[in-house]
Amino acid sequence: MNTDLIAIVGFVVLFVLMLLRVPVGMAMGLVGVTGFGYIVGMSPALKMVGQTSMRTVTDYNFAVVPMFLLMGAFATTSGMSRELFRAGNAFLGHLRGGLGIATIAACGGFAAICGSSVATAATFSKVAYPEMRRFNYPQSFATGVIAAGGTLGIMIPPSTVFAVYGLITEQDVGKLFVAGVLPGLLAVAMYMMTITIIGYAKPGFLPVGVRAPWSEKLSALKDVWATLLLFAFVIGGIYGGLFTATEAAGMGAGGAFIIGVVRGRLSGADIRRSLLEATRTTAAVFTILIGALLFGYFLTVTQTPQKVTMFLTGLGLGKYGILILIMLMYLVLGCLMDALAMIILTVPIIFPVIIALGFDPIWFGVLIVMTVELGLIHPPVGMNIFVIKSVVDDVKISTIFYGVFPFVITDILRLAILIAFPIIALYLPSQMK
Repeated sequence: MNTDLIAIVGFVVLFVLMLLRVPVGMAMGLVGVTGFGYIVGMSPALKMVGQTSMRTVTDYNFAVVPMFLLMGAFATTSGMSRELFRAGNAFLGHLRGGLGIATIAACGGFAAICGSSVATAATFSKVAYPEMRRFNYPQSFATGVIAAGGTLGIMIPPSTVFAVYGLITEQDVGKLFVAGVLPGLLAVAMYMMTITIIGYAKPGFLPVGVRAPWSEKLSALKDVWATLLLFAFVIGGIYGGLFTATEAAGMGAGGAFIIGVVRGRLSGADIRRSLLEATRTTAAVFTILIGALLFGYFLTVTQTPQKVTMFLTGLGLGKYGILILIMLMYLVLGCLMDALAMIILTVPIIFPVIIALGFDPIWFGVLIVMTVELGLIHPPVGMNIFVIKSVVDDVKISTIFYGVFPFVITDILRLAILIAFPIIALYLPSQMK
């Protein structure tokens, strides 16, 4: 059996295992070790399992993942999301659709200290949804806004997906984080514009809130100092060259812990719960990482990345034609797979193509994260949709998809803008020390 056929069989088996609900990391590891063993021999394949696992869990650079997850856990437990929503509502709640706009602003702020889209969507399903329903916002709109706002969790740094992409492609994780700042702000602005357009296109659809007095605005603003300080400390430190992304992750986790304790927001039980949550998530991420590395060795011996590069570059579509083809592939995969699994499975194959075409790897990282972010909300899967459904059980899945549709259109437009103007992602990294 030639290597091309072995690689095809490997991918077919991988997708069958995932359809049978075998965990993605386990499925990739099983196919990777079996395929590698078939070609090279089972003895080196089994040795590879132990070596890869030990090297991954002891690699200093990989510490960026658990530390940022711990930072997000401390921030979530200490109630920063409610403070952000209260501040957003105080300043924006009087506009037509103001609670929706405030939710997007709060999601953006929370994303800056969380790094997880699923956590952001779940958190604001509890914080923002009851408020919007109390003021008679339609279910479809309320859930659609939260689903879209949740995607900011992986777009605005620090982001677990950015970190994993950087580790896989050996790119500077700090530059990737900084590259996500302006596209993240663009996402927030365009989501707010979308809500504004909906409000004025359908005047009776969204209510107008009461303008808050300045005393309430200032009171709400005082509560968000912790979030602003934490974000400025972590991202400012990376941008200014004070510490690496891994060091920033440790500093961010320590900063979130100290702020929570000083403010009296983290009890002993809260600290234990945060540590346990971060440990569980880290274990899941590292299982996927180890599985992906094992699968990567299988791809290497079958020379799949090189063959895919030759095939795509030989299609005669031009560099941007191939890029659009890759983006469409990610949109289809978004219907089937988790965001992190999608990145880990496909980037080792696609990345050589991007380099061969002459695209900037930092810019492509931002582009991939934006595309994966779109996969979190478009049908028929949309991870954020099901997260919201699990928290808000009185709403139908179809209702959430209906509400999120305008934001899917917005995301596609934003993707086109970033492809047309790469400087949006590359300006800040180019200014780093």
